[in-house]
Amino acid sequence: MEDLETRARARGFRTVAGVDEAGRGPLAGPVMAAAVVLPPGFKSPEIRDSKALSPKARERAFFLVTSNALSFAVAHSTHEEIDRENILRASLLAMRRAVEKLDPVPDFLYVDGHLPIPGGADGPWRTIRQEPLVSGDSRCVSVMAASILAKVTRDRLMLEYDRVYPGYGFASHKGYPTKAHLAALAVLGPSPIHRRTFRGVLPG
Repeated sequence: MEDLETRARARGFRTVAGVDEAGRGPLAGPVMAAAVVLPPGFKSPEIRDSKALSPKARERAFFLVTSNALSFAVAHSTHEEIDRENILRASLLAMRRAVEKLDPVPDFLYVDGHLPIPGGADGPWRTIRQEPLVSGDSRCVSVMAASILAKVTRDRLMLEYDRVYPGYGFASHKGYPTKAHLAALAVLGPSPIHRRTFRGVLPG
């Protein structure tokens, strides 16, 4: 795997962050994003695409990332923002919030996906360069690290929601449209954290 962080530093960038999100597909809960700055040369076989790791392996990787990162941050967009803005815009908004929480502010981002994060005409976004990476969570170690933080943080939150809104099975499916989740929706109707604009949430 190419060391993309080293490539960016060779171009003169000093603080290189990877950014990714988790939770675009579920019918309930927020979309979570993370941004991570790793030490130069950091590598570990435990850091991989979060989707390729078991829940226990993700927890171990989460500890490894948070123990070694120079800087990391997690942020989210709510289910209300997802319904209002659409899931793509809400995902990019969560990514922006995560990046803006980093200290120091990065000067280069690897962003999972095919779109850069919309910044603004003022503040740190005037000087931050970005490179979108399709399948970045399998190509770039800092994006992999961000995917792990976002996924673990969201899964932990859905476990809390399972206790607040029992009967939907959030602890098992984390809000994704499984048969069990759809069956629960048919009986119980949507909970306060369901995304009303997603197919399958409302009847009809």
